[in-house]
Amino acid sequence: MTLSKADYEKHDATGLAGLVRSGAISARELAQTAIERIEALNPLVNAVILKAYDQALDELEKRTDRPAFLGVPYLVKDLHAPVRGLPLTNGSRMFVDPPAPFDSTLVARLRAAGFVLLGRTNSPEFGLSASTEPHRYGATRNPWNRERIAGGSSGGAGAAVASGMLPATHATDSGGSIRIPASANGLVGLKPTRGLNPYGPHRGDAAHGISHEHAVTRSVRDTAAILDITAGPDIGAPYFVRPPEGGFVAAIARPPKRLRVGYWAKTLTDGPVDAECVTAVEKTAKLLEGLGHIVEERRPDFDWNAVVSSQFNVLMTSLGPMVAMMERQRGRPLEKGELEPQTAAVVERGKAASLEFYLGNLMRMQMEVRRMAAFFEDFDILLSPTMTTPPPPLGCLPTDDGDVETFLARLFALAPFAAPFNASGQPAISLPLHWSADGLPVGVHFAGRYGEDATLLSLAAQIEQAQPWFARRPDLGGV
Repeated sequence: MTLSKADYEKHDATGLAGLVRSGAISARELAQTAIERIEALNPLVNAVILKAYDQALDELEKRTDRPAFLGVPYLVKDLHAPVRGLPLTNGSRMFVDPPAPFDSTLVARLRAAGFVLLGRTNSPEFGLSASTEPHRYGATRNPWNRERIAGGSSGGAGAAVASGMLPATHATDSGGSIRIPASANGLVGLKPTRGLNPYGPHRGDAAHGISHEHAVTRSVRDTAAILDITAGPDIGAPYFVRPPEGGFVAAIARPPKRLRVGYWAKTLTDGPVDAECVTAVEKTAKLLEGLGHIVEERRPDFDWNAVVSSQFNVLMTSLGPMVAMMERQRGRPLEKGELEPQTAAVVERGKAASLEFYLGNLMRMQMEVRRMAAFFEDFDILLSPTMTTPPPPLGCLPTDDGDVETFLARLFALAPFAAPFNASGQPAISLPLHWSADGLPVGVHFAGRYGEDATLLSLAAQIEQAQPWFARRPDLGGV
């Protein structure tokens, strides 16, 4: 027996776990339901690029324990996160590596909690784009309109959840890569505080704490429940943030205190913002006022260009030595065509960068983050759009010409709001609170104080209760 489409889609991951615990369905039957949905839906959106069904079902069959999320389906993004028995290509033709011999700490915690790891989701090469269109695997399409982007770099994850393959899945974020796909696909996407989720054992501090991992989900309670599973330092962790007493699921059961919310619906560089995105923020500001919070229009006082340019110089400079190390490990240099032109240009830029350039950008980023933090002396939350427009057409971020500056200008014109909070390490979440006149999702972005993920999630749960979105689904022709 497997669940019907209607029965499957009416539950989030927490709800599906409850069905298994109650005996309404077995863990294997639940996993097989997810496999059927992936097989039916993936041809429409190209979200899943590696399937590991037999391996996952065999492992499930051998389990003798009964963890909380036994049988609940999960996918892991094809970036950063090793999964025992699966290759990791980072969306690139460069990699022909054998299956990994170990799980990352985060993946191991998900596996221990009972999640069934059914495969990998699509990612742009090395996660460098806000649209998931790698040459190796092809474009991931947005389930709400298959001619539009699904966002990046966790676009495969976003499309998998939005299409109905599964209710939640793994995602990563170095400049908005959880929150941009959440906005584009009508989902919840939290980037946790730096150090709340583990990086290891294969990575040290993940680009000076710029990179993060978590999930995209349909519900706030799934975002909280998965964070309860994965949060906490691993051996040798360079950062540590203490989870709240009792955990995140307990935190969202309590309404937040009366919060001071500053909102800003414009970019900090006077770039254009689509009227739908402005409307989304203004409607949310009124909703928050109605919920009893203090809401005020306020422009954050920091140099956006300084933060983001220095942050991406650090990220791009780090990529050059990383690729050089991979070349040494495999015993041969890169060949022409192994990297997309845009990635190749970034790699060469990184290899040519001086130590002075790298450290100078790191210092500039860290100093500007101090100015960012001053905003949160007066406000608990900064509210803004997640993107400057509803999801644009595929092909809007081409990677074929190798012009790094033009590419970055296009990327930041599309998604300028998320990246600064990777530099600062603060928690930030995108919530699906608006749809455009032509039916495209528009996310709203909330950033909180460092370490106050529980406050952010408590507010998100309050908003979800006041303006539910779970039942809203894209039309995929009855598939």
